[in-house]
Amino acid sequence: MKVLIIEDETELSKSIAEYLSEENYLCEFAATFQEAMHKIEIFDYACIILDIMLPDGNGFKILEELKNQNKQDGVIIVSAKNALDDKIKGLQMGADDYLTKPFHLSELMARIYSIIRRKQFNNSNIITQNELQIDLLAKTVSINNQIITLTKKEFDLLIYFIGNKNKVISKSTLAEHLSGDFADMLDNHDFVYAHVKNLKKKLYDSGCEHYLKTVYGTGYKWEVS
Repeated sequence: MKVLIIEDETELSKSIAEYLSEENYLCEFAATFQEAMHKIEIFDYACIILDIMLPDGNGFKILEELKNQNKQDGVIIVSAKNALDDKIKGLQMGADDYLTKPFHLSELMARIYSIIRRKQFNNSNIITQNELQIDLLAKTVSINNQIITLTKKEFDLLIYFIGNKNKVISKSTLAEHLSGDFADMLDNHDFVYAHVKNLKKKLYDSGCEHYLKTVYGTGYKWEVS
């Protein structure tokens, strides 16, 4: 899952990223209003951590832009200001949650998880699709009640496909999801093919139906009726 940290306090950004990375979140950074606007125009994120007090602009305008673009990214506002008016305004403008600095990183992670679970998986910790079952908290995958072993990248891909079921996802989108804005620096997306191929083999060898389809010349689709 990809997270954008919009925060001008470098040490705080690094601390958040280090903590979330341990839970397999891919973190990107924006330290200014302009940088944040550029990233949200180009990329999609599972969640955005948004400081409303930026050196060159106001975080509320970023919320406005997300709404104008009809973006579905989750948003958690973080701010040193404990003003009730700011909290109400942010939530009314489309933010999903609000944290006042200082906060515990474990609480931030729990809130990120809650937002992703609510938006993509109907508020459930367990995803069940016929013979396939995924425990989001334990990060385990079982097929016909037998647990299979996936790498972090494979697990992330599986969750991403299921969260976007019946949608064609391009290789470039998958590259961005797996590598963040570093994807633009890569010569090709062969690593995407390799990860998807390995995921398919593990699923199918364990008795999973062929939900993951290759859309030739385009990308991939997790297809369910």
